[in-house]
Amino acid sequence: MVPDSVKHRLKPLHGFVGRHPLAIISAMSLGSLTLLFLGWFAADHLDYSHAGSRPSLLELLDQVSQEQGRQLESQPSNSAPKPPYSRSWTSPLARQCSGINPKIRQRLTSLQDRQHSWRSGLTIDPTNFGERHKHDAFGHELDVNPRVVVMHETVYSLSSAVNTFMTPHPRDEDQVSYHTLIGLDGRVLDLVPPTNRAYGAGYSAFLGEWAITNKRFKGSVNNFALHVSLETPKNGANNNSRHSGYTEAQYDSLALVLSGWMNRFNVAPAAITTHRHVDQGGERSDPRSFDWSALQARLASLGELCVS
Repeated sequence: MVPDSVKHRLKPLHGFVGRHPLAIISAMSLGSLTLLFLGWFAADHLDYSHAGSRPSLLELLDQVSQEQGRQLESQPSNSAPKPPYSRSWTSPLARQCSGINPKIRQRLTSLQDRQHSWRSGLTIDPTNFGERHKHDAFGHELDVNPRVVVMHETVYSLSSAVNTFMTPHPRDEDQVSYHTLIGLDGRVLDLVPPTNRAYGAGYSAFLGEWAITNKRFKGSVNNFALHVSLETPKNGANNNSRHSGYTEAQYDSLALVLSGWMNRFNVAPAAITTHRHVDQGGERSDPRSFDWSALQARLASLGELCVS
């Protein structure tokens, strides 16, 4: 039983809660995020390993923002929402039919002839990828042909990313994957068949297009996108805006992966973009420190940029 004196002291607080419920909820949310940050900070001082299994602060905050940003109303509407804002995209890749570097062409041709030595497949947990939907959540027919490539980075090591994708994630909001990973040494791991849907971008759109395949969430490019992720260098395992960049071996492998997709699915160079661009929530910045000129030289040497 609560003493009358205590009840008397708590009465003003009870009245404040009744008058300002939103303020109390906001304070509780802020407290949760503060505990999340403090937990990450403590763990960060216990383990500086690049290949550790713990998520980065960037990933932890992303989980919070994605759940909030992707969620629709608790009672989803039966009618499709308006299409997303069409953010313009001017590709840094330019048309190029001459000025090809013969050394790059020779190196890439040699690599292409011995793909078995640096490229392999790996089966990830089936909860982290799925079929491309032929109809959206409202019954409208969808074009399932891949027509945009989204480039990412892992933030942590290749092995850490693989461990994440091998882990079952029954909840839709936790599922994550890329079609292909490229390590710092140029090693390529194909994780999801390109005809399947990888969960590389949550709340996202490209040139005003997305697909809503679940009424509980906002739209995404996943149903018509191909996702490739570059392993982040060790000095990029943080939330800084830049790092030392990717290796020459990574750009070589990336060009060969993209060339294969461009030819198989008739993907135009202008449809190769970044997670930063397609993200509708404004939280993503990957792949940081990406060198478009390095990709330009390689795709041009493969003849992929001599197009109208």
